Formats: sequence, structure tokens, C-alpha cells
Amino acid sequence: MAKATAKTAKKKQTKVANGLPVPAGVPVVPVKPPKGLKKAESSHLKPLDVTIGQADATVLDRLWETVEARRVAGDVAHSHSARLMARGTAKVAQKLGEEAVECVIEATQGHRAETILESADLLYHLMVVWVDAGIRPEEVWAELRRREGISGIAEKAARPKGIVRAARTTKLP
Repeated sequence: MAKATAKTAKKKQTKVANGLPVPAGVPVVPVKPPKGLKKAESSHLKPLDVTIGQADATVLDRLWETVEARRVAGDVAHSHSARLMARGTAKVAQKLGEEAVECVIEATQGHRAETILESADLLYHLMVVWVDAGIRPEEVWAELRRREGISGIAEKAARPKGIVRAARTTKLP
């Protein structure tokens, strides 16, 4: 008897609204998104168009400046960056890790366009980590310049043993 009741209840939930089942007899009223949301979605969801001539790495400096301005303003109601940093360093770091994993998944599956999108997300969240930690992009650029022309194997071998202990791994030389 219980099975028959469950089957009957399941049959009555045939309509779907916003991806959720709606019991029979309940009217489904379509909800129109606000115009601003529709406009934002259309600009963000348009097909990926990578025009190389318009892009360079200075966008990272501008992105860092924007995230820093959001941190200073602290407007958690209107800024994703401010809201994320207000949740604490652990959450900021967690989001960076999530984006890194998503980027790796897309890259290993050979999804070029998705890897580009996830790479942009990863760089954004890296900038949030830097702002949260008080790191300026110039500091990272200087470290990259210092490493230029040095073999990665030689660079790792020259790291102080304290770094290896702090990393709690034997994988670093």
C-alpha cells in the first residue's frame, strides 16, 4: 500500500519550475529576471571571443587594484571580492583551491575554451589571495624576474630546508 501511495505522489509532481518538481494543481507562475540581471548575463554568457591584440598582462595589475579597492571599501552587499575576504583567509584560500581544481579538470579533458574561462577564475581568486595577504603584484613579478634563466631543478635545489619542513613533504628536493 505504501508503494502505491509513493507512486501516486510521484505522478502528481510532473510539472517542473526552475528545475524543481511542482505538485499537480499548483499553478506555475513564470518569474522574469530583472532587466539588469538579463543584461549582465547576456554580456557574460556570450560566446568566448579571445582577441589577442586587445589583451596583455597589465590586466592583472588592474585586477589587483580593483580587488584592493573592494577590500578597502568593504561593501559586502555589492562586492563579491569584499564578501569573500570578509569570510576570512581560509575561505579565500579554499576558493583559490577550488578554481585550481576546476582549471586542472578542464585542461586534462582537453577543453580549451573552458580552460581559458577557468584560468581567468583562477587568476581572479589568486589576486584575492594576494590582496588578503597584503601581497602586491610587483613583489611576485620581481620574484619571477629573479628566477628568469634559472633551471627549475636548480631553483628548487637552492630552496632553504625550512621551506621543505614547512611544506611537510619530501617531494621538494
